[in-house]
Amino acid sequence: MIGVVRSLYSEPIRMSEPTDAPIRIVPYDASWPRLFEAEREQLARLLAPWLAGPIEHIGSTAISGLPAKPIIDIMVAVADLDVSRDALPAAASHGYLYFPYRADVMHWLCKPSPSFRTHHLHLVPFGSRLWVERLAFRDCLRHTPAIAAEYAALKRRLADLHQFDREAYTEAKGPFIQRVLELDAQPAKRRGTQ
Repeated sequence: MIGVVRSLYSEPIRMSEPTDAPIRIVPYDASWPRLFEAEREQLARLLAPWLAGPIEHIGSTAISGLPAKPIIDIMVAVADLDVSRDALPAAASHGYLYFPYRADVMHWLCKPSPSFRTHHLHLVPFGSRLWVERLAFRDCLRHTPAIAAEYAALKRRLADLHQFDREAYTEAKGPFIQRVLELDAQPAKRRGTQ
């Protein structure tokens, strides 16, 4: 497995390869939190030497009632990217495949393969901008049903437009996510009390 991880470091990979699973939004599944918890327990043991904080359920499957791609997104707090690079072979031993996607801010892995994904694993420096923004976005959706509903509609529309292009799908969500993060920085405006 170590050889596989090392070979992926040196070979740039476009994330939307033809073997990628198409983007498919499904109704919320009440088993998603349980699936996260089971994986979190295993990752806590497996990645213990590199943990610098909590393991968080992020992404749409972390929002009760929100339609989502049926992929559990997991964010693991690490001290920094250089030190946590040694965690990649450990993750590979649990079925995760490393891809150098946004390698300047995280280590990104998927399981079991790009063509059939059940989990995305994000090793993110604890307290980094990405760490804070991902939790802020998740928490805003959890506590603001109108914003969650707007996001659900956007995701469905974008999944139809970009079914076979994950990069375009992700990029097209960017302005919405940025707007929500800006609103979240101003809680009184989000609640309509100003």
